[in-house]
Amino acid sequence: MGDRTIDRFWTVAGILLATAILLGSGLNASARDIKITGELRKTVAQAQPGDHIHLSAGRYAGPLLLTRPVKITGGPGVIITGNGVGNVITVKSPGVRLSGLTITGSGLLLETQDSGIFLSKGATGAIVEDCHILDNLIGVYIWGARKAIVRHNIIRGRQDMHVNERGNGVQIWNAPGAIVDGNDIQYGRDGIFVTTSRKNIFRNNNFHDVRFAVHYMYTNNSKVINNVSTGNDIGYAIMFSTHVDVVDNKSVNDRDRGILFNYANHTKILGNRVTGGPEKCIFIYNSNKNIIRGNLFKGCEIGVQFTAGSEDNVITGNAFIGNRMQVKYVGTRWLDWSRNGRGNYWSDNTAFDMDGDGIADNIYRPNDLTDQILWRYPSARLLINSPAVKILKWAQSAFPALHPGGVIDSAPLMKIPQNMRVGQ
Repeated sequence: MGDRTIDRFWTVAGILLATAILLGSGLNASARDIKITGELRKTVAQAQPGDHIHLSAGRYAGPLLLTRPVKITGGPGVIITGNGVGNVITVKSPGVRLSGLTITGSGLLLETQDSGIFLSKGATGAIVEDCHILDNLIGVYIWGARKAIVRHNIIRGRQDMHVNERGNGVQIWNAPGAIVDGNDIQYGRDGIFVTTSRKNIFRNNNFHDVRFAVHYMYTNNSKVINNVSTGNDIGYAIMFSTHVDVVDNKSVNDRDRGILFNYANHTKILGNRVTGGPEKCIFIYNSNKNIIRGNLFKGCEIGVQFTAGSEDNVITGNAFIGNRMQVKYVGTRWLDWSRNGRGNYWSDNTAFDMDGDGIADNIYRPNDLTDQILWRYPSARLLINSPAVKILKWAQSAFPALHPGGVIDSAPLMKIPQNMRVGQ
């Protein structure tokens, strides 16, 4: 190949490379930074893909419909107000980013899922961050928007409606890969409600004054990590779902249940803390093959209520401290809550450890026959101090074969597991 042929080759290659670069960056080549103080809807309607719209402080009228990949950035004093009908902002394009906005004024109809921000199926990869989303029916609805991110927002729901008429802080339907991270959510119905989805991550969020902090329905292969639920009816409700990891979360002063499992299977409940006196620290109903390990359940009316329909669960390495009743279980089968010679710590277990191996010398039995009689027949409490009941309790202690079945811990821990903080 001669020099002229080589030169011609590199000239053509250069032209093709430059053309490819221009074509590949076509969206950004015409992108603009737009600063406005006036009519937002007109600007949005005329925006081109990749445009970045900067809003000065002031009020802007909604509703807005975003059909192109644009960014809208605000700051203090930037308020977008809906007209009280439908959504304030509806996103139908991938790649949209909303930052630093105050958004209010949605409609109030649950039938039409009226929301402050509605991310539709087309809003793949949308980002909502650093916004104040106030007094809408639903704060953010991720309706099929794959890999959407809702992070670092303050979301305040309605207080002037009955709980069942309110919307949720963040609601998710069929949005694989969606992430809800670092939000502060208050009022409304549930903090995060998710149904028929998978591969979602909820982490670092704070929930207060709602019904359920996190409410799962028919959602699989997901994670709930390092959230805090304070003063709600229920902290974390995992229902009709599988392969959900609930790790390092806190339930503080929730009223009814700290953690609830209803038909939840193959979940991992690790390193969570339930404190402050709910009716039940953890309630397990018809849930199977779960791992419940390294959790603190403290100061509840009932430490754990466990139904007979729940099988093959591993419950070990937990600390049950100062619960009025440590375990409530009615059944005829024996369940041993220890694994590989290691059980749980029970604050009411007055046992000895003669060989100093950290495991109590005797089996721990949280319930006896009289407990089960009282659960089934509450009126029998009138006889709790009668001679007949005292004789029954003595007989059970003297003849363990009289026990009717139930929960035992064959290797109870003498000390609270290391690295488990028991204070508030």
